[in-house]
Amino acid sequence: MQDIMGVNDIAFPNLGIYLKNVPQGFTVFGFYISLYGVIIAIGVMAGISIVAHLAKKSGQNPDDYWDFAIYGVLFGLIGARIYYVVFEWDSYKNNLLKIFHVRGGGMAIYGGVIAAFITLFVWCRIKKKDPRVIGDTAMAGLLLGQIIGRWGNFTNREVFGEYSDGLLAMRIPLEAVRDRTDITENIAAHITGDINYIQVHPTFFYESALNLLLLAGILLYYRHRRFKGEICLLYLGGYGIIRFFVEGIRTDRLKLAGTDIAVSQLLGIVLFLTAVAADITVRFLIRRKKKTGISGSGKAAADIEKP
Repeated sequence: MQDIMGVNDIAFPNLGIYLKNVPQGFTVFGFYISLYGVIIAIGVMAGISIVAHLAKKSGQNPDDYWDFAIYGVLFGLIGARIYYVVFEWDSYKNNLLKIFHVRGGGMAIYGGVIAAFITLFVWCRIKKKDPRVIGDTAMAGLLLGQIIGRWGNFTNREVFGEYSDGLLAMRIPLEAVRDRTDITENIAAHITGDINYIQVHPTFFYESALNLLLLAGILLYYRHRRFKGEICLLYLGGYGIIRFFVEGIRTDRLKLAGTDIAVSQLLGIVLFLTAVAADITVRFLIRRKKKTGISGSGKAAADIEKP
């Protein structure tokens, strides 16, 4: 495979794949449209569609989810930006207007997830809906949106990991890398001779593929969930452990101020442990109620029964 790559080329040398002229966007009537934005939009619509389908199959009103999606997506995007800005504050504190320049990059999925959950609880309180039921149904859509959305990082040449010569190793021309600070000393050390590219772990793909496995698990388990909110816990725990491992490979990690601790890696393991503990606790309460003969009677028992 060639040592000099075209500026828009992307290659997977150990798979024998060489992609020429992979665009980052296109122009329509003089307006530049980023493929990243298009892919995010496709992910959002696909996510809402699968949620509406699940709602209909489970006897719920799909319109409720289209209504919630308007607020969930809007505040999710705002949350994703706020999360990124908070942990990259040094890049924005001297130019606050830069915060609104989202086309320059800077969105964090965990910020969007946190904002979406807050929106869920507020919306459900206003609409007098059970957030555990709505959340269980919505998790598949959230995951599908993430699975598709990660491919926006592919077209942006971002969210990659350290140097790799493994089966899935990816090559990106140096000139196309969105943020040169993502190139570590280890990656740079392998730029030898006349080559003009970096060779790295495609961590965007790892996360997308692992999320696909998590989505398959959620869809298979959906009908067998033991209590309201269990799918939410499965998502939080599953994505938490996925992000913990993937974040350990990435080079563009957001870190706690003054430390070398990756914020999303820390949050991921905390969510995983919390979700596991919560699931075990609720299952224990369900078993105890069954043994004492109270299961099925009273509001407390009804609150943890499967919907």
